[in-house]
Amino acid sequence: MPTKTADWQNVKTSQDMPLPCEMKAWVLGDPEELSLINKPLPVPGKAEALVRIDAVAICATDLEILKYGTPALIEGGAPFNKQFTPGHEYMGTVAALGPGVDEFKIGDRVTVEIHAGCGQCKRCRMGMYTSCHNYGLNYGENNKGHRANGFTTNGGFAEYAINNINTMIRVPDEMSDEEATLVVTAGTSMYGLTELGGLVAGESVVVIGPGPIGLLAVAVAKALGASPVILVGTRANRNEIGRKLGADYTIDARSEDVVARVKELTGKGADYVVDCAGTEITANQSVHMTNRGGRICLAAFPKEPVSFDLGALAVNNIYLYGIRGEGRSATHRAMAFMAEKRFDARHVHTHTFPLQDLPTALRYARDRVDDAIKVVVSMRETQDASQEAAQ
Repeated sequence: MPTKTADWQNVKTSQDMPLPCEMKAWVLGDPEELSLINKPLPVPGKAEALVRIDAVAICATDLEILKYGTPALIEGGAPFNKQFTPGHEYMGTVAALGPGVDEFKIGDRVTVEIHAGCGQCKRCRMGMYTSCHNYGLNYGENNKGHRANGFTTNGGFAEYAINNINTMIRVPDEMSDEEATLVVTAGTSMYGLTELGGLVAGESVVVIGPGPIGLLAVAVAKALGASPVILVGTRANRNEIGRKLGADYTIDARSEDVVARVKELTGKGADYVVDCAGTEITANQSVHMTNRGGRICLAAFPKEPVSFDLGALAVNNIYLYGIRGEGRSATHRAMAFMAEKRFDARHVHTHTFPLQDLPTALRYARDRVDDAIKVVVSMRETQDASQEAAQ
């Protein structure tokens, strides 16, 4: 157990779940330079819990952070060489409770949201905590209570992490660790459809880009009753997974006129379009395939400025939305769908590695080795490997 310093004095722990004084964690040095080190066990504060991480999925944004730093913001600047631990799509077991926390108990399996806003800025008071005005102001004299694990606070490429209780969602006993890591991804897809209005039953929805968010956007749209649900992609096997998740039609963007095909399938164009590719081509396709009065959600962001047909957007009274993360408790709703087996998110999970093999896992995710889609790092895999080595 950790030494009972003043920091731990009011923290609730359990002898049934003994805690180490240190934990293993990957930290970011220079760009794309990760090191596995021992860190002191973090201490949960008010409205916080210590989560023993059991599995963590790799997101494309993790790869962006490792290379470019953004959108992570640590101590007011880039996250490099600050003992920062990335990773944000994780699940685990509650291991200790901060002062006054009674909403959870030690031993609860939980999955997590990324963002816990400051709770006091204008956007947080509106429920838009993923757009918190105090993003990154959570250190030293700028302690505004903001937390975005893996972005502005330490994340999940470690054995333990601190989470605000508002970001934790119970995991059903029958749900695997790996599936539970996908709730954040499904939550992001849910957030996009929520911002488009949420009431998509009977409406046509087009999803562009069969990455993890796009594939689960298909699943969520179908679970919400959208009809038809159309997936646009360039990989036949990804499109096939989209069909398994509920796509009524798939369009191969390499061999078909995407806009013409969408209009053929929907009549006058799609009611809703979710662009999960984020390129100049797909932005313009979105505008031209959307019906008058329809809505577009940009769920991916281009790295460079793009030009698109603003005139067509305006003259056709088309609404354009952007989303950041998994706001407005969308992750909780995604978990409800997954717990009720409205769709099987496991279709996007392709590979699993132990914690010590994180660099290999990242390479599989970045280079799409063996057509990797969602790569998961499992602490159980790490424990199994340790046990085999001991034998």
